Amino acid sequence: MGISNLIKLALRALQRNKLRAFLTMLGIIIGVAAVIAMMAIGNGSKESIRTSLSGMGSNMINIMPQSNISGGVRIGGSSFQSLTMSDVRALQKNVTLISDISPVVQSSGQVINGANNWNTQIIGVAPSYLNIRQFTIKDGVNFDDKDVETSAKVCLLGQTVVTNLFPNGENPIGQFIRFKSTPFQVIGTLNSKGQSSFGQDQDDIILAPYTTVQNRITAQTIYLNSIYASAVSEDESDSATTQIENTLRQNHRLKETDEDDFSVRTQAELISTISSTSSMLTVLLTSVAAISLLIGGIGIMNIMYVSVTERTREIGLRMAIGARGIDILMQFLIEAIIISITGGLIGVLLGLAASFGISYFAHWPILISETSIVVSFLVCGITGIFFGYYPAQKAARLDPIEALRYE
Repeated sequence: MGISNLIKLALRALQRNKLRAFLTMLGIIIGVAAVIAMMAIGNGSKESIRTSLSGMGSNMINIMPQSNISGGVRIGGSSFQSLTMSDVRALQKNVTLISDISPVVQSSGQVINGANNWNTQIIGVAPSYLNIRQFTIKDGVNFDDKDVETSAKVCLLGQTVVTNLFPNGENPIGQFIRFKSTPFQVIGTLNSKGQSSFGQDQDDIILAPYTTVQNRITAQTIYLNSIYASAVSEDESDSATTQIENTLRQNHRLKETDEDDFSVRTQAELISTISSTSSMLTVLLTSVAAISLLIGGIGIMNIMYVSVTERTREIGLRMAIGARGIDILMQFLIEAIIISITGGLIGVLLGLAASFGISYFAHWPILISETSIVVSFLVCGITGIFFGYYPAQKAARLDPIEALRYE
């Protein structure tokens, strides 16, 4: 019997029990839709994180202080003060693979402009900090080295601070604000960068010369909160990190057996770590969704066994008029594949609709992969063949005489 006739017979059999066929493919539909939606959300989140971190400076290097080890004992609390301006000068002198470097000191508190106030953080940096973090000036100018040398009370405002201190749209350039009772003249505003991948508002900041923050805000003139640097290129980030570590160990006079009292992190390393975590979550969610496919396949097998039992006399009659075992096997196998493939097709459409719906209503980033659609479809075909084969084989092995006698 030709394959086209077998397909017609399978479709005719399925049409006789439309509701049962639909309920059978429901597990496949849910499984495929869930797999596509989960992969779209996972891939979208991963790409969003990668883009967001790259926007912070793909070749940025962050140097943080760590607690010291003394006599085999890790010193806590205040020991998280291991970076000084001496380290910055040593890095500027010895590390050839960094293009910009900036010390960072910071404090948080209330900033006031007239009757308006806002809780935010002030970050003391060098002028090169804007290049390292890829901030750009919207209005006004950046402070310069002379402002750093003289501890000038000037600052740049992020857009969140501008919105809260100047709610009526006044021009903040040239205005004076007060941070912890210290007046600062606003000389520039920053273009908006939005939220970081960690949900932090990157526009809720005030930038000022680090010497100003040290001398007038924190009263801490020795230690730094961190050091930011920029490698000459993204490809040189690892080599620059090695140079930085060697220079800092030498500057801190650490012995070979001593642990680092600092940590160096690159954006590439951070992107890789977060992408790896995101990939693991995607695999986990996709695996959970794939269980629905397995359950759907078991449902197909169950219904096909029921169908073989119900149509035993029909099978016997067909064998009696000349149908071969392979024809019976192919007929039931095609029915199982049609159920699975049709369910997969509906599942793909439902998964795409769910992905776009989540993106529209929840504003989650999505990235639909063609591979996920093709793989889901192939898995549906394999599921139909695997779970439909055994009931079809049972039908093909029926004895024609016994089948005709079946009540």
